[in-house]
Amino acid sequence: MVAISTKAPLVVDLDGTLTPTDTLLESVIQVVKHSPLNVLRMPFWLMRGRAGFKEAIAAHAGISGEHLPYRASLLDYLREEKRKGRMIVLATAAHHSIACNVAGHLGLFDKVLATQDGRNLKGKAKLQAIREQVGPCFVYAGDSKADIPIWQAAEAAVLVDVAWNTAQAVRRHVPIEREFPGASGGLGVCLKALRVHQWLKNLLLFVPLLTAFSFLDLGKMSTMAVAFLAFSLAASATYMVNDLWDLESDRAHPRKRLRPFASGRLPILKGLVVAAGALLLALVLAWSVSNAFLLMLLLYLVLSSAYSWVLKEYVLIDVLMLSLLYTLRILAGSVAIGTATSSWLLAFSVFMFLSLALVKRCAELVTLEGNGKAATRGRDYRVSDLAVLWPLGGGAALSAVVVFGLFISAPETQGRYGTPQMLWLVALGLIYWLARLWVKTSRGEMHDDPVIYALKDHGSRMTVCAMVAVMLGAYFLVLGTYP
Repeated sequence: MVAISTKAPLVVDLDGTLTPTDTLLESVIQVVKHSPLNVLRMPFWLMRGRAGFKEAIAAHAGISGEHLPYRASLLDYLREEKRKGRMIVLATAAHHSIACNVAGHLGLFDKVLATQDGRNLKGKAKLQAIREQVGPCFVYAGDSKADIPIWQAAEAAVLVDVAWNTAQAVRRHVPIEREFPGASGGLGVCLKALRVHQWLKNLLLFVPLLTAFSFLDLGKMSTMAVAFLAFSLAASATYMVNDLWDLESDRAHPRKRLRPFASGRLPILKGLVVAAGALLLALVLAWSVSNAFLLMLLLYLVLSSAYSWVLKEYVLIDVLMLSLLYTLRILAGSVAIGTATSSWLLAFSVFMFLSLALVKRCAELVTLEGNGKAATRGRDYRVSDLAVLWPLGGGAALSAVVVFGLFISAPETQGRYGTPQMLWLVALGLIYWLARLWVKTSRGEMHDDPVIYALKDHGSRMTVCAMVAVMLGAYFLVLGTYP
């Protein structure tokens, strides 16, 4: 038997309170993702007023209550109060369709008050609706300064991730029933959203410097350091935009759901400001290197945006684009220091990174297979595709080794290296390293990103260091005359 609560009805806000995200901004992202031309329609929708704008956005987007992030501690409290028989009401400025989806998913609310029929339920309008539908006695759970008029009219307040000055203003007027502090959303979360660990990929810019054996040239090294920072900041900006683009599919992923945007730990507006700042700084740094390098960076941004917004949804085209984006980093490094890039290096890079991109896809499919799922969300891949992807990835890896073997036999290599025959040891190392990555993938031990995995894995690091050491030895050492 459910106990009957004597407490006043608990009225709960949605955006920023029950969920740490902003459903309107997420809806806008969905609308733009569905059709970029909707950006041109939005100014006309805004002319209808806030309620009209939200209604137009809701008509073109569908926020699922199932995949939104929720504040677990607040949800637990609401469920406990519901069990005691307390009336729970959802009151939000979000559109009625979104509120109903959330209420239907959670099954907690006795009433739903939301924006509809030209009435934007925010601030005083929300307070009026609460008084009409709930009565003068209620407790309000909110998060922002805009909720102060509602708290002042309530019997008590539930504070959820409220700023210190706002909390102090509320405490002066009403008692506090409960307080739920927010998760830390500081520098650490921003750095995670920027994916600073992914900057390791941009070490590929140094490859032309190494293959030209110019790593002792301090001028070129300093230029490459600036180029590296520019590319890294630009890549981070695209990662953040990509994460916003993929919010719904990330939330359905076992690991990606923990990303700052998907989990709601980083507000969307704050993330966009950080991304814009990173991109602006990247462009300034690239321009300081050279105009040609700036053009390479802009080309990277165009191609990576095309990948993020369109091409990654197409089977195989996405991995081909990834291999090109990796190769573009090497080309950009050549442009930064003004050296020509060997056709051998470019061919090797395309096959090598095609194999690594296929490792990434196969690793995701192996994880899905282990979780009993049949297909990826947001990408055109199925678990059954592994039958094709396994040999394709292995073939790309062996093609990279073959290209490297032809490079060893090329006349320019024979004339440039002191002991070019030593490079065959590097070829053996490549076979072992690539095969090891594929074995780890088949065992389900591969990280989402094989490049990051290879840099973190002890065996991979040792193999790569050994190959680099052998290449240096082959260049500088003259061990004898060979036929």
